[in-house]
Amino acid sequence: MVDKSQQWKAWIYLAPAIVLMLVFTVWPIFNTIMMAFKEGYNPMYELNPEFDGWTFGLQNFIDLFAHASAFTNALVNTLLLCVLTVPISTMLALLIAVALHSIKPLQKLLQTIFFLPYVTNSIAIGMVFSVMFNIVGDVGSPDANYGVINQIFGTMINWMNLGSTKVANYAVMVIYIVWNALPFKILVLLGGLQGVNKQYYDAAKVDGTSKTRVFWRITVPLVSPMIVYVLITGFIGGFKEYSSIVGIFGEDMGATGQQAHENMNTMVGVIYDALPSGQYGKASAAALVLFVIILIVTLINLKISKKSTHY
Repeated sequence: MVDKSQQWKAWIYLAPAIVLMLVFTVWPIFNTIMMAFKEGYNPMYELNPEFDGWTFGLQNFIDLFAHASAFTNALVNTLLLCVLTVPISTMLALLIAVALHSIKPLQKLLQTIFFLPYVTNSIAIGMVFSVMFNIVGDVGSPDANYGVINQIFGTMINWMNLGSTKVANYAVMVIYIVWNALPFKILVLLGGLQGVNKQYYDAAKVDGTSKTRVFWRITVPLVSPMIVYVLITGFIGGFKEYSSIVGIFGEDMGATGQQAHENMNTMVGVIYDALPSGQYGKASAAALVLFVIILIVTLINLKISKKSTHY
């Protein structure tokens, strides 16, 4: 404990970090909430002496929900991508982490290989995936190049070009997001596994317990705090998905010619779509809606995890 007469020194040390948090975290959040309820607000207009000002109201939320089909499409895309990718990536990461934990000679090398996607630009990776799934030429034409993936599996599936189905679009995004999410989750879960007392496994080995039972009865419960952590952060990251979709589908967020209610746009995409036209209030309203959704999902995860997490 720090003596009360010396606590002022601690506040001096913390002051730079506190100031930075207030300026770059607390104030932007507060300002976003305020702008969400400001009708007709645009900071650029305030430089004009003829600007009439703004009023408080719910018009930004009304404008957001006015284009119900586009907004619903973005919300459904965001929810589905989260529900599909987070459980799959978490389970795969756990299995790979367990396998890496069992391999001693090449463990460091394999950890580095698996972690490389995490430090690579998501837009660049998305463009590579786009080339792999893209079809060059007219779909259905015998001269069309159906891409690397179709050539490997001997298929002629229209994954992401005009005329492709939403299921095919989702398949591309799920494969990419799961692959891109694995490195961080593997690293966290592997760290949790390395902290497990080996005596539990030695006792199970003496009792002749099967590997499957060891996995579900020892490994999963003992690393459950890490599993909960990657699940919660995975859902938060999934709700903020945007750059990977732009990398794969481009700025149109879907095949060329698709309508706004048909593309792969997400909630973050709705926010960015409102900014170029100066609709800062609408963008703030969308950000506030997204924040509430993430908060609710996180609280539900925390409530459920309390019953199954072993600390």
